[in-house]
Amino acid sequence: MLDKIKNDYFSWLFLISILLLFLEVLFFNKGLIFSLLVAAGMIYIGKKRLHRKLGKFIFWVGILFFSASVLGMITFRFLVLAAFIYLIIQFAQTKKTPKLELPVLKEPMQTPGNEQVISREPMFKNKLFGDQKTPEHTYEWNDINIQTGIGDTVVDLSYTVLPKGETVIFIRNFIGKIQILIPYDIEVSAHHSVLVGNVNILQFQGSRLFNQNIHVQTPEYDQHEQKIKIFTSLMVGDIEVRRI
Repeated sequence: MLDKIKNDYFSWLFLISILLLFLEVLFFNKGLIFSLLVAAGMIYIGKKRLHRKLGKFIFWVGILFFSASVLGMITFRFLVLAAFIYLIIQFAQTKKTPKLELPVLKEPMQTPGNEQVISREPMFKNKLFGDQKTPEHTYEWNDINIQTGIGDTVVDLSYTVLPKGETVIFIRNFIGKIQILIPYDIEVSAHHSVLVGNVNILQFQGSRLFNQNIHVQTPEYDQHEQKIKIFTSLMVGDIEVRRI
């Protein structure tokens, strides 16, 4: 019963937050999206030039501008208030006399043939800040499925052997650059979504695209035995997929 109440609370909280954000953007703070995009652009440009003083200045000003925009949102204040109320409720619950519940023991489920699973270390991890890159030496391939905040991701397939069949790369990034280097004998299907950025996927090129979805595929992809499928998304940044 308590779990159901918690789930209902978070469901209503999510719906009310979406409604407040919608109303805030339309009626109370029409420049919010523009402010966030400007701040994201400053963070992206500054990160590219962090080795210079001007780049560091633009980066940190963008961080401050982005933080100020978020802190000034009515939706953010509502979420802080809701979190505070939730903590008070949780604290009040802990002060009540705990109810003793005996564990219900169940027989373990038997899988056909005593099936086992193997846990494998992923090549990339979810990171809020920072760059990631495949090793510059021979490595064992694992499919990629990550989401990152601010940073660049480089996937170089020249140091690995791809398995037969379809290989998958799934990268969701907020701000940064995605670069994927592919051997010539591999067929490619790339799906990319970008809010603001440049696209260079094989022979397809696009500059300063805004809110675009792109699908590029090599002619022999469906018939070829060894191929790679790429799904990427960027809020602000560039993508490059090229042969090596």
